[in-house]
Amino acid sequence: MSPLVRTLRQRDLLLLFIGSVIGSGIFLTPGLILQQLRGSVGFSLLVWAAGGILSLLGALTYAELSASNPEAGGLYCFIRDGFGRMPAFLYGWSLFLVIASGTVAALARAFTRYLSEIIPLSTTGATIVSVLMIGVVTTVNVRGTRKSSDLQNWTTLIKVLLIVCLSGFLLSLGHYGSGLAAAMGTTQQGSALLSSFGLAMIAVLWAYEGWQFGTYSAGEVIDPQKSFPRAFLLGSLILVGLYLVANVAYLVALGPTAATASDAIAATAAAAVLGPWAAKIIALTILISTFSSANSVILTAPRVFYAMANDHLFFKKLAEVHPRFRTPASAVIALGVWSAVLACAGKFAELIGGVVFIGWVFYGLAAAAIFPIRRALQGKPIPYRVPGYPFTPFLFVLAATAIVANAIYLAFRDPLQFRNLTVAIVLFLLGLPAYYFWRRRAA
Repeated sequence: MSPLVRTLRQRDLLLLFIGSVIGSGIFLTPGLILQQLRGSVGFSLLVWAAGGILSLLGALTYAELSASNPEAGGLYCFIRDGFGRMPAFLYGWSLFLVIASGTVAALARAFTRYLSEIIPLSTTGATIVSVLMIGVVTTVNVRGTRKSSDLQNWTTLIKVLLIVCLSGFLLSLGHYGSGLAAAMGTTQQGSALLSSFGLAMIAVLWAYEGWQFGTYSAGEVIDPQKSFPRAFLLGSLILVGLYLVANVAYLVALGPTAATASDAIAATAAAAVLGPWAAKIIALTILISTFSSANSVILTAPRVFYAMANDHLFFKKLAEVHPRFRTPASAVIALGVWSAVLACAGKFAELIGGVVFIGWVFYGLAAAAIFPIRRALQGKPIPYRVPGYPFTPFLFVLAATAIVANAIYLAFRDPLQFRNLTVAIVLFLLGLPAYYFWRRRAA
């Protein structure tokens, strides 16, 4: 069986890191976060910075783990090597059923939503477009990692350039910059403020979701010992900078009151400053952005299913590498098909309901794997050591635990959240009999 080919350079990994994260979140969620924090500009910017710092802590931790063991599978391999095959399988199972597939489906729905602002679509037509969008990125990724990475690079560069240009126009032409200082404070206090901050963090983490996907392709990265630390550090800093500048630009363009009331803040801000026609440009930007993010997930996540199948813990077919394209084609197709099913089954908000909760259970577990893996490697050279060890991974694990606990707390206050989390947990628990089934077959 031919192996995967190391074809991703440091530049590819950096653009994959950035492109995986920038989807629709930065164009939609700033207004929602302002609403959750009662229009407080100061706490809104703080929650965006906190989300970026949390992602940076995780990215640096994962950079060490990826550099130490650069094989396809990323987080699956970290959890397997740190805590054993069963929790690793449950992560891969959740990634397939909920995390990666739900992310792709949600991005496809967001893509369709903004296409309908340019071309009117019926409900059936929107579903067909979502499926076709998933079909296109699946086909590109079957046909070659290099082709998919080149597509990812160009779409990432385009959307970053558009965000920078939009922010520049809003900052230079907006008229509400002088009013931001008065809105820095908050009327909330104590537990109410803490709960609102936690709810806003969940929305922010959706906007930052995806930085971990680069680890899945470690088996295809050239010189991973140097590429991962550099790409993950630089990528984290670029994202935090872009997101904070974009938030300030929206506020300067609209003012705190109007920004808080907007559910599509980028389009609203562009229309207010540049005219109604600019909303179409924002729609086009989000089309490119969501397409790029969906491509990054389907480029990377199937490597986890490939690794699981190589461990005899998933369908054997998914371990096959296409003889011509040198990609895990069956794993790519499997993810594309299941993502299309989810895209047909639910609306955008419903699709992301369980993703953040289930994902952060394993993101924390994968970071915690650095402790037993370090012990196992005692006395052996480690090509890259995370700065601030053990505090950097410990803080990330602690924050991940708090996020999961907060999501559970909020679920008991919101029937929709409770339903989405219940469905996600049921799918997760179905992984237990599935694990024992595959383990028995392997034996």
